[in-house]
Amino acid sequence: MRVDEFDFELPEERIALRPARPRDAARMLVIGPEEGALADKGVRDLPDYLDPGDVLVFNDTKVIPARLFGTRARGEAVARIEVMLHLREGPSLWRAFLRPAKKLAIGETISFEGGLEAQVVEKNEGGESVLQFSQSGPDLDAAIAVAGVMPLPPYIARKRETDEEDLSDYQTMYADEPGAVAAPTAGLHFTPELMAALEARGVRMVRLTLHVGAGTFLPVTADDTDAHKMHSEVGEITGEEAEAINAARRAGGRIVAVGTTSLRLLETATDAHGVVHPWRGGTDIFITPGYRFHAVDILMTNFHLPRSTLFMLVSALRRTAEMKAAYAHAIAAAYRFYSYGDSCLIYRRDPESEYRP
Repeated sequence: MRVDEFDFELPEERIALRPARPRDAARMLVIGPEEGALADKGVRDLPDYLDPGDVLVFNDTKVIPARLFGTRARGEAVARIEVMLHLREGPSLWRAFLRPAKKLAIGETISFEGGLEAQVVEKNEGGESVLQFSQSGPDLDAAIAVAGVMPLPPYIARKRETDEEDLSDYQTMYADEPGAVAAPTAGLHFTPELMAALEARGVRMVRLTLHVGAGTFLPVTADDTDAHKMHSEVGEITGEEAEAINAARRAGGRIVAVGTTSLRLLETATDAHGVVHPWRGGTDIFITPGYRFHAVDILMTNFHLPRSTLFMLVSALRRTAEMKAAYAHAIAAAYRFYSYGDSCLIYRRDPESEYRP
């Protein structure tokens, strides 16, 4: 499938640089369930679209300060290096994106604030490397917390500096398991008041964990989706969580994923009969149009980048042409896009219908 099929024009002014305040004041575009159906609503209207017994599945990962700035010295020559942690490989090992990567060779050391150091032990394409840090385990976590900053998405970081507000703005209210280097941004819209309204509606809530990696921001550089390599992300669904989701399904409830990260882990852990199994490990699932969903009925998500794997994913839920039309509507109606932007509620198309792009 050609990647340019998923391209569209987005005016710069539609990119949100700050979240709505309060969080649940964001707008929400409802897409479906009938083909071509669109409704302009708000996040606070979410309970009206759910039934008692439906289950919302949240990703409770917590963003760590994964963006680090250090220096590399070669005699008198000193280079400034930016490090974006990507995937933890061991107690002292992190896979990371380095910029500029050409300034570093295997065996060289990057020095950070507070005495933390990292040696380059592997270099790969696209600026990705493996770093061996001078500390490990909880000591390394504490050192990263001192040396690192909140890793805002590049389309925000290019326009302004990270500040104190981002420390809370870029975490969900239920973030609990440290390890992500990007927020599961669909969850940023939830507030205690919205949670209370959902509970009063009889909606069930389940949490899983998928540590979002920096690969979520990488552009698709291949011309065809078959040539694109997804970066793996680590997650877990416990037996208790899996059974809660399965019980809701047996009782006739719908499975509503809050965010593409929740959806991707659910689809990874669900068999062809729609049964969710406990899962722990990595997933590099790549969902494009033509994929048959086994777990998720509805997705709540933000608006995504053109030509991105996430726009491909939402196009698999409906149809590419329908999603392009929905995004065109959102642009014309001044919806706010990307991580700090507004929300979509997308109904999965009839799984028995014939696929058309």
